[in-house]
Amino acid sequence: MRRMGDTGLVIRRRAIFTAPLASVALVALGAALWGTDGAFRQPLVSPVARWSPYTIVLYEHVLLTAVVAPLLIRHWRGLRRLDRGGWLAALGVAWGGSALATLAFTTAFEYGNPDVVVLLQKTQPLWAIAAAAVVMRERPLRRLGWFLAPALLGTYLLSFGDMAPADAFTGAQGRAALLALVAAALWGAATAFGRRTLVSLEPQLVTAVRFTLALPLLAVIALYEGVAAPPSAAHASDWPRLVGLALVPGLAALLLYYRGLVHTPASVATFAELAFPATALVVNYFALDASVSATQLAGFAVLWATIALLHRLPVELPASPGENLAIRPASAAG
Repeated sequence: MRRMGDTGLVIRRRAIFTAPLASVALVALGAALWGTDGAFRQPLVSPVARWSPYTIVLYEHVLLTAVVAPLLIRHWRGLRRLDRGGWLAALGVAWGGSALATLAFTTAFEYGNPDVVVLLQKTQPLWAIAAAAVVMRERPLRRLGWFLAPALLGTYLLSFGDMAPADAFTGAQGRAALLALVAAALWGAATAFGRRTLVSLEPQLVTAVRFTLALPLLAVIALYEGVAAPPSAAHASDWPRLVGLALVPGLAALLLYYRGLVHTPASVATFAELAFPATALVVNYFALDASVSATQLAGFAVLWATIALLHRLPVELPASPGENLAIRPASAAG
């Protein structure tokens, strides 16, 4: 909505909204399911299984595309609602957030401690807030600092504990950290692109488009690398693990996530996504015997407390609720 200012200039109306608690909770719940990812993925890239990251991600998306194909076929006419910007956003979600980010994340497991790889995903808010400002023109208010400070504190404690940050970036661990940061940047940007796509499509259709558009790119990459076929040493137990990887931290997580993202600004959702590394720390402790210190547990508590208050964070949007997504005005948040 626009109006004429006193100087004759066209001024676009902006309003301040906060996301409903239930929507933020759905985003956090979907992200928490992502935290189970390492328990499925790490054993596949181990020296015993010897799956290539390219092969893992390719077959993960083959399974996901097969599952969502009936939905895509039934509702393909809905894709007509995507304009040029919507298609570009959909490609950003699929190629960046689903294909390349997952490849970088999976490859990182070959080199580093799974906890460090996963916990570095907590840098996503920095990337997502910047992308949301460009893609969705969202402007978190200065009050964001009250959430950012404890989130960063919890991030540091959870990632490094009492260890100096430089110690986590040496040798192979440094390469793993770099790949993990690339994944975090791509996933952070995908949050904003996902919000843009949800302007035109339902959450289930966005999920279907994400997996389907990513598959051709992944097939080309796997063929180029010569790893399109499963490893000859693949064990029978690898396949149930691959199916679990696709359905739990893949399909189920994204269905919940996009349902909540409909009513959650990207700059708020990305903080709720910190449930991913926070939950992964616990899952990795039990499933992969990754150690957890008392300092890391303290960071875990600080981070989750911050996530629990996210629904109170106001964000300035470039339109009224009718012109954007269904987000409550801040005055109605209580």
